[in-house]
Amino acid sequence: MLIGIIVIGGEATMSYRSLPGSREARKRVHLMLHGLALAMGAVGIYAVFKFHDDSKIPNMYSLHSWVGLGTFCLYGIQWILGFVTFFFPGASVSARQSIIPWHAILGLFIYILAIGNAQLGFLEKLTFLQLLNKLDRYGSEALLVNFTALVVLFLGAAVVLSTVNFKANRLESQKSIGL
Repeated sequence: MLIGIIVIGGEATMSYRSLPGSREARKRVHLMLHGLALAMGAVGIYAVFKFHDDSKIPNMYSLHSWVGLGTFCLYGIQWILGFVTFFFPGASVSARQSIIPWHAILGLFIYILAIGNAQLGFLEKLTFLQLLNKLDRYGSEALLVNFTALVVLFLGAAVVLSTVNFKANRLESQKSIGL
């Protein structure tokens, strides 16, 4: 799920604004990468439920699982609505123009939720490792989990800032040439 929603979803978010080429080509790459991220997230959720069932661990008992399933559902709804509105069959031009800002804002919000939920997951995993395996709080496993969580947090911040900054730079350049 981390590779799907966070990494590939982040690439998909940045691809629409930063890739060279026509708007139609960027739109297709954006759609396909988000679709791949959604598929990987679905496989991840299936794997988690299967692991919990096989290990006799209850499902949906933590904040991480609640926020995660909600975020995944929002991600799927966002993808479906984006597909129907902007790709096939496609809404009218005026409807698409009015929806684009909401699509972008909600997309970034869902991505930020995914980053936050990943942080909850790292905390939950580290807590279990320390309680069940009696790991040292400052041991190599704890450092690895915390370092990975920081990398994910910085990746998320970079995706959000680059997306927002790229949009601001594009609007500023359009104003300077009179568009």
